[in-house]
Amino acid sequence: MNVRIISTQPFLDQKPGTSGLRKKVAVFRQPHYLENFVQSIFDSIAAPQGATLALGGDGRYYNRTAIQIILKMAAANGFGRVLVGKGGILSTPAASCVIRKYQTFGGIILSASHNPGGPDGDFGIKFNSGNGGPATETVTEAIFARSKAIGEYRILDAPDVALDEIGETMLGAMRVQVIDAVSDYAGLMESLFDFAAIRNLLAGGFQMKFDAMHAVTGPYAQEIFTNRLGAPAGSVANAVPLEDFGGGHPDPNLTYAHDLVEALYGADAPDFGAASDGDGDRNMILGRRFFVTPSDSLAVIAANATLVPGYRKGVAGIARSMPTSAAADRVAQALNIPCFETPTGWKFFGNLMDAGKVTLCGEESFGTGSDHVREKDGLWAVLFWLNILAARKQSVESIVREHWAKYGRNVYSRHDYEGLPTEAAQGVIQHLKGCFTDLAGVRLGQYTVKFCDDFSYTDPVDGSVSKGQGIRIIFTDGSRIVFRLSGTGTEGATLRVYLEAYEADTSRHHLDAQVALADLIRIALQVSELELRAGRDKPTVIT
Repeated sequence: MNVRIISTQPFLDQKPGTSGLRKKVAVFRQPHYLENFVQSIFDSIAAPQGATLALGGDGRYYNRTAIQIILKMAAANGFGRVLVGKGGILSTPAASCVIRKYQTFGGIILSASHNPGGPDGDFGIKFNSGNGGPATETVTEAIFARSKAIGEYRILDAPDVALDEIGETMLGAMRVQVIDAVSDYAGLMESLFDFAAIRNLLAGGFQMKFDAMHAVTGPYAQEIFTNRLGAPAGSVANAVPLEDFGGGHPDPNLTYAHDLVEALYGADAPDFGAASDGDGDRNMILGRRFFVTPSDSLAVIAANATLVPGYRKGVAGIARSMPTSAAADRVAQALNIPCFETPTGWKFFGNLMDAGKVTLCGEESFGTGSDHVREKDGLWAVLFWLNILAARKQSVESIVREHWAKYGRNVYSRHDYEGLPTEAAQGVIQHLKGCFTDLAGVRLGQYTVKFCDDFSYTDPVDGSVSKGQGIRIIFTDGSRIVFRLSGTGTEGATLRVYLEAYEADTSRHHLDAQVALADLIRIALQVSELELRAGRDKPTVIT
């Protein structure tokens, strides 16, 4: 087996976003495109000779092909061992689990998360560091810089490796170990949660429905819910991972997880519903005819953490992304623990967790997690809710409404405008920046503007500064409107508008969020001139 050194030229569009490099499959299939980026990773991370790497992905189209390329490149670049999920399947939180359990130098995760799959869909790749979390901005910037200067890559001339049976294969001088990552992850979950209590809950007539959306969590959900917790047959839907996710959009929200939503709002609705996304790091929680916003989910989990065995010692702190509602802040204040507001992107939580400053983290984009790994974790969130339900013996709705009665309700919604012309979306942001001075102190409807800014974050651990993280309009009563361009799309631009109003009056807690936020929605459209500048009269998705 010979190492080939292939001459290449840079691609100038390989700048990672909030979670790695994401492009259309057709882009990754260009000659040298994937190889250039992988070599740029290897050139930037300074892995010692003989280091161990974790590797796997969410099973989407091109996953297996990419794994074979990366294995041969890892062998040619001096790695001594690669741990690969069976069948090339490895959820993002499970990858973090594997990196941490086996103390690998890091890992490469192949996923475009909640984006559609298939030959015409999206593909993605990112490097996670030895703590199990996404690479820091320093590392991703180094990878990007290298990708703009690369002139060659190294690859082993060798046959493909069998991925469907657990075992070990030699690829040149490198060992390839196909592992049962499902068992590793399920074991971690069993160490955190009261599986006996959840098992009793499910055996007592409690009905749940989990939608794996034909994505990566199917095998994990079957092992945990069906095999270990005894959930009845049919509790896990769409459990077989498919390269195109069955033609669906694996994003667990009220729009794309429509089958689950219909079931939970139907005549014979189960007690509990949940879904996860393409790579298993996001979650949606539903009660019978009741939706739990991700912001409220984080707050409820924090308020009830000591009911769960793995968190009985309490919570050191909470972190949330800036666009996420302040519901968790109120819990942190009551518990007398810190709450950190960070930019969007799980990598910002890693330093806080490694430093022991926070235990729980969450993002409004359906991501929740803790310091058990260094990624958000969809199934972990589902199990946390099941553990709370088993301990409190109440419905999802009653738990949330009691939470609102105690802490007040942060009424919250996100409006996504997807597939906008990039120039139009950026024009909205530039227009808003130009309004900062004029808006300060102005009364808009029932609200008075306290200040406007472009959110900047100074990491309390390493002192790094991240600027330009989202436009904020903060009102004197604590209500907010946030505008932010998403970093997870592959086509056009996605402009997200976040709306939040605090409501202490329990007599108004029953209001639909869109009704309660009607004035803020109107103000957001008026101030941004979004309809005029982007040509859209309504959002693509409302959550």
